[in-house]
Amino acid sequence: MSSASKMTIQALEFIVKTLPVGTNLALLQVLWALLSGAFLHSRGALFPALLHLGLSAVQVRRGSQAVRDGAWTSETLLKRWRTWQAAHTAWRPDEFEGYRPLAVDITAFWRPQLQGWRAKFFNHLANRALKAIGFGLVVEVGHNGAQRLPLLKYLLCATDDTQNESQFKAQVLAHVSQHLGPTDVAVHDAGASLADMHTAKMKRFVVRLDRNCTARRNQLPASPVRRGRPAEYGALVRPLARTYKGRPLPATPADVTTQFTYQGRIIKAQGWCDVVRSEQKVAADNPRFTIWVYADPLYQTPLVLGTNLAARPATIFQLYLARWPVEEVPLVCKQLLGLQHQFVCAALARFRLPELGLIAANILAHVAAELPAQPTGFWDRQPQRTPGRLCRVLAQVGFPTDYPLDGRIREKQAVTAHLPKGVAAHRRHKASGAVPAPT
Repeated sequence: MSSASKMTIQALEFIVKTLPVGTNLALLQVLWALLSGAFLHSRGALFPALLHLGLSAVQVRRGSQAVRDGAWTSETLLKRWRTWQAAHTAWRPDEFEGYRPLAVDITAFWRPQLQGWRAKFFNHLANRALKAIGFGLVVEVGHNGAQRLPLLKYLLCATDDTQNESQFKAQVLAHVSQHLGPTDVAVHDAGASLADMHTAKMKRFVVRLDRNCTARRNQLPASPVRRGRPAEYGALVRPLARTYKGRPLPATPADVTTQFTYQGRIIKAQGWCDVVRSEQKVAADNPRFTIWVYADPLYQTPLVLGTNLAARPATIFQLYLARWPVEEVPLVCKQLLGLQHQFVCAALARFRLPELGLIAANILAHVAAELPAQPTGFWDRQPQRTPGRLCRVLAQVGFPTDYPLDGRIREKQAVTAHLPKGVAAHRRHKASGAVPAPT
C-alpha cells in the first residue's frame, strides 16, 4: 500500500469510526469515492461512482442509504476531521498582530431541475438568479510549511427554501458573530456590506468596499448662515475621486497617509477614521469604522477596505489577503471532485452529498500538503503538493481492500429474514374497521 493511500484511509477511518456500525463503513466508501475522483467519472451520480470503486450492488445500496438516511451530521464529521488534522499535520493558523483571519464565503450548488425546491442564488455566468442549494463556508487560514491552506471550521446549509440569498447571508454572518473567538477577525469580500456586518453585530471584521463607496462624519457640520432645515447628516466622505455625468467629484482628504513594504513592493495607504455609513444620521450610538485605500503598484485599481479594527494598515491589508484560500474548498469540490453536477434528489441527500464533498475537498488539500509531492506520470517532472495530483494517485491505486480497518468499521449483521421482501414490504393494506370508499 502506498503512503498516500495509507494516510488517506487512516484519516477517513478516524473520521467515521464513532458513527453507527454499518453506516461508518458505507460512509467511508462514499468519502473514498469522492477523494479518488469517482464522481468526476460519473458526472455527479452516486451509484455509478460507487460502482467505479468495484463495490458490489449490496454495498452500493448501503452507501446510498448512508448518504440518504444515515445517522450522522456534517458537524460531527467536521469535528472529527479537525481533531485528526491537529494531531497529524503541521498546519498552523496565521496571525497578524495577534489577530487570526476567519474567512467567510457563500457558495451554491446549482440544481435548476430539482423539483419542489424554490431557493435561488445569483449566478454570475448566467447573470441571473438560478435554483440552487446554498452553503456558508467559514474557514481558518494557515500554512503548512510554505503552502497556505484553509481549514473548515463551520459548514452551514440553506435548508429553508423560502430564504433568499440575502436572508441566508444574514444567517451565516449572525452565526459567525455568535461564535467569533477572542482573536478572530471575520473577513469577507464585496458580497457583504458594512450594513450586513453591523446588522450581524460583528465584533471584528474586514470587508471589501466598492471603489465608489461613500461615508459620513458622525458630527454635524457648522450651522449655515442661511435659513432652512437644520442639518441631520454629517459631512460626506468620498475616498476616491470619480466623475458623475461628466462632472468631476473630488476625493475627501485622508485623515491618515502612510506606506509600508509588502513582498518587496511599497504599498501606499490612506485612511478615513471614525466614519459612519452614508445613510445614517448623526447619532452617538452609530457603529463607526475606518476606510483604508491601498495603492499597490502590482494592480491598476486601488483596494478599498472597511474595518472596525484599531490596527495598523499593513495588518488590515494582510488580513484581507488571507481570505482567498476559502475559494479553494468549493473549487476543489465542484471542479476537481465532480460535484458541479449532482443526481441525488432525496430530502436529505440533496444537502448531505455537497456537505461530504466540501469536507472531502478540505481533507484532500491537507493530506496532499502533508505527503511528499505525488507525480501523476512520467511527464510530471516538477510535482507540487496539490489536491489534484493526490486525487489522481488515489484513482490509480484504487480502494485499499487490504488495509485492516478498525473492528468497529464493518457491515452491520442485522437479522432481516423475518421481514417481508419485495412488493409485500411496501404494499398498503386497509386498516381494520375502516369504512369502505363509496362506489
